[in-house]
Amino acid sequence: MALTAAVHISDVPNLDQVPDKAPLYATRFSSQGIEIGRTSKFLVVGHRGNGMNLLQSADRRMNAVKENSILSFNAAANYPIDFIEFDVQVTKDDCPVIFHDDFILTQHNGTVHERRITELSLAEFLSYGPQREEGLAGKPLMRKTKDGKIVSWTVETDDSACTLKEAFEKVNPSIGFNIELKFDDHIVYQQDYLIHVLKAVLHVVLEYAKGRPIIFSSFQPDAALLVKNLQTCYPVFFLTNGGTEIYYDVRRNSLEEATKLCLEGGLEGIVSEVKGIFRNPGLVNKIKESKLSLLTYGKLNNVPEAVYMQHLMGIDGVIVDFVEQVTEAVCKLVKKPDEILLEGEEKVQNRPQFSQRELSFLLKLIPELIQ
Repeated sequence: MALTAAVHISDVPNLDQVPDKAPLYATRFSSQGIEIGRTSKFLVVGHRGNGMNLLQSADRRMNAVKENSILSFNAAANYPIDFIEFDVQVTKDDCPVIFHDDFILTQHNGTVHERRITELSLAEFLSYGPQREEGLAGKPLMRKTKDGKIVSWTVETDDSACTLKEAFEKVNPSIGFNIELKFDDHIVYQQDYLIHVLKAVLHVVLEYAKGRPIIFSSFQPDAALLVKNLQTCYPVFFLTNGGTEIYYDVRRNSLEEATKLCLEGGLEGIVSEVKGIFRNPGLVNKIKESKLSLLTYGKLNNVPEAVYMQHLMGIDGVIVDFVEQVTEAVCKLVKKPDEILLEGEEKVQNRPQFSQRELSFLLKLIPELIQ
């Protein structure tokens, strides 16, 4: 796709879509954090459902359930989480589907075949992996690892590929959806294409979301700005590596740029790689003073102590792979001391206690450790 100048949001038509089907800000925001219902709380979000698949990992939890599947979403919903996060792309026949990678791989007669998700029809996309219809065999699913190896996408509990519409219909309605609008990092998209894709996603969301809490997020700056302008029902967060990786688009290269983008575009918050936050802990207060919500993602969020430190820093929530372990730790560590204990529940004794001076020291030490 050809290079294009930055999108001028004032030139983009707004979608006047059925407000009664999507109540304004089903997920509410305040300077004190994200509010679900009437209670401001620390959010735990299941990454690609019950956790991403890392096929070469020795940790069985990384290969337990197929990521971004209905089975994974409902497995995560068995724990006290608030949202699941998943990746949405749109097929060439305008159907929003849930899949993380830009390309899908299979193998036939010893040869690996690679197709871009957005160049597939819905029927072609669903032909990969396990099939819903009994007796049908799908194309074997492969995956390219970060070091370039092609491996079989084998997990303990497999599931079929799914669409966004199916997720709304089949996933526990009490669980919110953090819908990541997925685009290729190596393409500069034309404005018309972005609008077309986003409208296809919004059509499904506004038709099927009903009362389910929704957050949109994207690493693609123009897509984040556009989806904010195209609807008024749901909050939009900008995803950033927080400076841990560098891109051609400077808006992606720091927390300062992310904050600027959100304030100029009227976005509600930032989702940052947690290392970006730990390298620059002083920016948390600046982000919060700007009335933006702040979530994080990354491997460190699978470490309960790192999650608890973020709670102390004022971060609003974390996206995690180890849903069971982290939700259990959060319930113990983040619970307010004066909360009423449930019958049979013991008072938490092992919560770390820090003075303000000790916390200040830790916040100075952590960036050095992360480096």
